[in-house]
Amino acid sequence: MRHMATVPKGFLRYQVLELLNERPLSGSEIMDEMEKKTNGSWRPSPGSVYPLLAWLQDNSYIKEVPADLQESGIKRYMLTDKGKQLLEEQRRLKGHFGKWNKIFASPLFGSLWLRIPSEEAEELRVALNRLIKAFFNLGIDLETKFSEEVLKETLKVLNETAQKFEEIDKKLQGERS
Repeated sequence: MRHMATVPKGFLRYQVLELLNERPLSGSEIMDEMEKKTNGSWRPSPGSVYPLLAWLQDNSYIKEVPADLQESGIKRYMLTDKGKQLLEEQRRLKGHFGKWNKIFASPLFGSLWLRIPSEEAEELRVALNRLIKAFFNLGIDLETKFSEEVLKETLKVLNETAQKFEEIDKKLQGERS
């Protein structure tokens, strides 16, 4: 699960804009932050990040932090006013299109069910897509409307669900023994 073959078009650009809206970052720091945000399940490649940064800079959405403000010669980027406008447009689009409906479900989990008969596998894919969509949307909403109560409830549901999956897997392992 560490490497994913497909990331939805525009996802990385949106995430980079969000990160640079928080603070100036270098390309390497952006990759590190994306890896942290996905809990180590995805790290964009330099071949994705640096061309994107070049494009954003060429189109005046970002600019280099002035040399006298840079620490230890690391080239960092910051959003311009035009970049902040692009971010606001991206945020509106994201909301309009269902908050990135099918963000990682198909590329990340699609291959896990290859040996299961197709009808049953399709039901699993649909249910998993619903789960991931709900979880992703909840994460987005928590960013804007943080609630300690919702966070605790989410953690409780996740732990209960993980425990049930572990029990099902142990049962299946016991049947194979």
